[in-house]
Amino acid sequence: MKTIEKINHLNIATRYLLIFLFTYTGMSKLMDHDTFEVTILLSPIIKQQGAIISWLIPVSELLIVVLLLVSKYMRTGLLLSLLLMTMFTVYIAYMLLFVPNLPCSCGGILKELSWSNHLLFNSFIIVLILISLFSIPKHKVFIAINRASRKPV
Repeated sequence: MKTIEKINHLNIATRYLLIFLFTYTGMSKLMDHDTFEVTILLSPIIKQQGAIISWLIPVSELLIVVLLLVSKYMRTGLLLSLLLMTMFTVYIAYMLLFVPNLPCSCGGILKELSWSNHLLFNSFIIVLILISLFSIPKHKVFIAINRASRKPV
């Protein structure tokens, strides 16, 4: 298999992984919103905005899913995925370093991961997103020019 085909398969796999991940966690957080909000309120660094964040995170995850599903917006979806996963990862790293009692506000099966494993998982996802972003071909605009007049056609 050629390298370009392997990268294309990796991009597709990353896209579907993100779609599954964000759909699963976003829906889990919405379906058990009260528990998610209470857990957010236990966090020492985001509890002041807990009510807003408890809605903003799952809605953002599901919005990213929509962007990833539409090929035209895939790059935007990947960029927002990278932003969200980076924010989650920085939050986890901060909590591991500075907070003794760690409340988990993850959705679904991810709440079964330890905080350290969650940090590794998020880091792996970030690497996949970066590979996908850097390997997506950039579309170049082609402008035809009339040789006689040197004006765009």
